[in-house]
Amino acid sequence: MRHRRGLAELRRLGRPAIGTWSQIASPEAVDLVAGAGFDFTVVDCEHGAFGLETAENLIRACDANAIVPMIRAPSHDPGWISRALDAGACAVIVPNARTAEEVRAAVSGTRFGARGRRGACPCVAAADQYTRDWPSFEAEQNERDQIIVLVETPEAVACLEEICAVDGVAAVALGPFDLSVTYGRGGDFRNPELVAALERTIAVAQAAGVAIMAPMLGMDPAHVRIQAASYAARGVEFLTVGTDKMLFAEGLRTYATALQGERKAAVSAAA
Repeated sequence: MRHRRGLAELRRLGRPAIGTWSQIASPEAVDLVAGAGFDFTVVDCEHGAFGLETAENLIRACDANAIVPMIRAPSHDPGWISRALDAGACAVIVPNARTAEEVRAAVSGTRFGARGRRGACPCVAAADQYTRDWPSFEAEQNERDQIIVLVETPEAVACLEEICAVDGVAAVALGPFDLSVTYGRGGDFRNPELVAALERTIAVAQAAGVAIMAPMLGMDPAHVRIQAASYAARGVEFLTVGTDKMLFAEGLRTYATALQGERKAAVSAAA
């Protein structure tokens, strides 16, 4: 039986787990994420221009590199969530869930038998393609909390206590940019109303014993370190920085700017 690291292992690191979001449809990009030292990545099936077939290959790359694969679902549809877990994701980040009822529907896609709506099939990647003992696999999956709720609407903020009380919720993820849009603040995630919503999310999750995932906003390393230290001091267990596209673009921009500066300097000296 192959051992896959999951959320429980990340929570035992003794420090916040560090991850990013995979939006590039290439296993080689996951190789780079792992080689750089990240603990996990979130395969983004909401904003990435690919489906589960590609996502499964990105999960295979995570397995090969011993980093933890998560998936962001396009919705809280339990059927889609079941398929994502079958493909080998250790957890599913559910966007735009506004009520506890919607979160319960998402959780039903993680449970087999009378406990949920997940279809049973031993011939899937998560069960090592029919090589796992089914009873132990079923029991393991039914007991594992695998839903991470992305808090990105005023409705979700208002009913956080009920959402965090849903059995099967492993964590809540802060969604500052989406929250700023749904609050009508147009991307201004430093607005006091948005800050209050994020503070409430952290406080309610901590009171409920639910883990928290938080994004580092901006790409300046010094600023990212400050944010990470602040979140770590408050008990946040999962931190994400950028996306693979943002990290790639930032690296390209840094070198392009440096080289353009050298070229301009050379032209000025020649003149």
